[in-house]
Amino acid sequence: MSSTSLAVLFVEDSEDDMLLLRAELERGGFRVQHACVQSELELEKALGRRTWDIVISDYRMPGFSGLRALQVMEKHGVDLPFIIVSGNIGEDTAVAAMKAGAHDYVIKGKLARLVPAVQRELREAAVRREHRLAEAALRNSEELFRQLAGNIPEVFWIMNAGQERLIYVSPAYEKIWGRGSDALYANPEEWLKYVHPADRARVSAARKKAVFGCYNEEFRILWPDDSIRWLHERAFPVRDGDGDVVRIAGITEDVSERKRAEERLTYLAQYDHLSGLPNRALFLDRLSQAQAQAQREGWVTAVVFIDLDRFKVINDTLGHAAGDKLVVAVAQRLARAIRSGDTVSRLGGDEFALILQNLSKPRDAATVSQKVLEGLAAPFEVEGHEIFVTASIGITLFPSDGETAEELLKNADSAMYRAKHQGRNNFQFYTAEMNARSGEVLRLENNLRRALERREFMLYFQPKADLSSGRVVGVEALLRWQHAELGMVPPEKFIPLMEETGLIVPTGEWVLQAACNQLRAWRESGMPGVPISINVSGRQFQERDLVSSITGIIRSSGVDPRLVELEITESSLMSNPDDAIQVLQALKSFGVQISVDDFGTGYSSLAYLKRFPIDALKIDRSFVQDITRDRDDAAIVTAVVNLAHSLNLIVVAEGVETEEQLSFLIANDCDQMQGYLLAAP
Repeated sequence: MSSTSLAVLFVEDSEDDMLLLRAELERGGFRVQHACVQSELELEKALGRRTWDIVISDYRMPGFSGLRALQVMEKHGVDLPFIIVSGNIGEDTAVAAMKAGAHDYVIKGKLARLVPAVQRELREAAVRREHRLAEAALRNSEELFRQLAGNIPEVFWIMNAGQERLIYVSPAYEKIWGRGSDALYANPEEWLKYVHPADRARVSAARKKAVFGCYNEEFRILWPDDSIRWLHERAFPVRDGDGDVVRIAGITEDVSERKRAEERLTYLAQYDHLSGLPNRALFLDRLSQAQAQAQREGWVTAVVFIDLDRFKVINDTLGHAAGDKLVVAVAQRLARAIRSGDTVSRLGGDEFALILQNLSKPRDAATVSQKVLEGLAAPFEVEGHEIFVTASIGITLFPSDGETAEELLKNADSAMYRAKHQGRNNFQFYTAEMNARSGEVLRLENNLRRALERREFMLYFQPKADLSSGRVVGVEALLRWQHAELGMVPPEKFIPLMEETGLIVPTGEWVLQAACNQLRAWRESGMPGVPISINVSGRQFQERDLVSSITGIIRSSGVDPRLVELEITESSLMSNPDDAIQVLQALKSFGVQISVDDFGTGYSSLAYLKRFPIDALKIDRSFVQDITRDRDDAAIVTAVVNLAHSLNLIVVAEGVETEEQLSFLIANDCDQMQGYLLAAP
């Protein structure tokens, strides 16, 4: 539920059409306030009654028209974004409407263009307002200009073309910069003293280039109390009738809150929120850098995989809160066991990993591992309990035990399991033989390979509900495996194996086909269209023919692609973000909806996130589970909701199980939820 408010004046004689337009805007993230008029008199009254953000008008109505509405607005001096929505507007008619003052037009049968058109026209209207401010100053409309500029929260300023003389700066300067503006009129360079030294040269150069075109810069300033604030500044040249630049005008706003939120999200994307250690994504990034350095300098780099022995027993006996405290205490001891240039990371649960750089010989890794075991040997005091902890440790060496960071970590994991089989509380170096699968895993894989042809897979559906209305707005298709002998096999047991073996690709195609068949069956039985979400695995996302496979299945099924939502994990997108953008654009142009699954558990770049053509973010259940008890989880969920809404995305919370979680999500403007509180799959 976005906090974006939109005041819309509809010029429309059909209430049904008006309600459809409003619903489309609300689906796009707007909180709509509206009025609807059908005549010239009603339009004039509505324009005088309040301020509107935009006018959306039918082209032709009995006794009135969109063109006449434009004339009425022009007569009253009203400059608002004006979008025509019509069911049968030809190209010539559309051109005539645009010449008459309309800013855009949308066909009633293709309302998917409405929200992007509204967003674009609102942005352009804001730009027009900025330019009107500059033009007002140049026309020496001093009183009007000062009223306009003095009542906006941003700093508005004008300098002469040479920038050696300040013509005007609005009162907001003192609030944003924390200083009076008098000194600026005497010395226009005064402001530069307060720009952060690291940003000063860049910002100064940008202003000097403003005579050649617009610029956008973000930079830091130092306040009188030595605090740092972030500003965003955009400026543009103002030309006279001959086209010569005579002024430079700009607007500066305080974006400190947004920057802090971005920095917090970046931190949370790279660090484990419980222990404060680097998470798996940052660990792999640092390991890749360590490998590159080792290749250049000829040193040995070691990966040490640490798994706490029988940690589940501690969790089950003392509770998760005690387990969390133990994890934090273990993290602190591990940090003390390594050198300052090494890395300790929490991979998740009771798993940790170390990167040991610049080792002269492999046995140095054994020395550190022994130090870790000895450091964990002393008992831990947790909630009045004395807890003894041991660990199983696996070690890989670069370059001998793997070429990639993922391979080194995977092989260290295999070595760790050998340590467990050797009785726990020891370390083992990786050997190639450790990758041989156990008989159980081999049997499971063989059964998996026959599961499709034996029709042992089935789909369960878990509903998603809109938090504002409680209405079911879609379902997620969940894969289940009913084996004749093994019974219902848990997804966590067979899906990772499917990923590893590549069986996830044909199975994923089966899931999509089965979901489309269900959509068609619902439609043929008279049920309304219910969107179905289908998970696309990381392995599927790497397939070259992914787009053609998905579009082919949907097209052959005869279902509306808008009823198909593809859920793709954050880590899958970020493994190759540039390629991911192309794949997502192709899928989006076909008409399917796209959401980012398990958001917050990966390592997203905010710069890439805004470029992905996605519709929704799904907050992982690991953050929802403790939102009413854990301030960090609550902060993460709130930050993700705000980030998503700033990008006009829907937010879905997964794993909602309690009324308290539901109340928190509603209070913090989350859009949709799914979980056992609503219904089991």
